Amino acid sequence: MNQEIERKYLVVDESFRSMATKVKHIRQGYLSVDADCTVRVRVADDRAYMTVKGRNQKDGFSHFEWEKEITLADAEALFALCRHGMIEKERHLVPWHDLTIEVDVFHGRNEGLVLAEIELPSEDYPLPDLPPFIGEEVTADSRYYNSSLAQN
Repeated sequence: MNQEIERKYLVVDESFRSMATKVKHIRQGYLSVDADCTVRVRVADDRAYMTVKGRNQKDGFSHFEWEKEITLADAEALFALCRHGMIEKERHLVPWHDLTIEVDVFHGRNEGLVLAEIELPSEDYPLPDLPPFIGEEVTADSRYYNSSLAQN
C-alpha cells in the first residue's frame, strides 16, 4: 500500500527563498473532493500526474496515496472536468537535514498563503529541529488541505 506521511505548517517569513534549491510551477485541479477519496490532476512544470488520496488517518498526517504520471495533453483534457476548483502555486524545494521541505506559495484566490510540507519516511520518524520560517503546525486542519483551498 502506498502511504504518504507528511506534516504541514504555516510559513512565517520569506527566508525559505534563499534556502531553496529549485522552484516548480504547479497547477492542479480536483475531479473528486470526497472526504474518503480525493482525485487530483497536476501539472508541475512540464510533467503531469493523476493522484488518488485516501482519508487522513486519525493522526492527521498519514494517508493512502497513489500517483501516476500522465501526458500533458491528458492533464489539460482532465482540467476541463475539474468542477471542484483549481490551485496555482510555486513550490520551493528546501533541503533540510536528510529531508526536503516543500514550501508552497499560492496564487489566485489563495494569494498570500504560504504553507510548508515535510514528507517523512515513516510515522515514527523523529522530526528534526525546524528552520526559522516554519510557524504553526496545521497538519490536521482541513482548511489547509489543497482540496479545500481549491474550493475556497
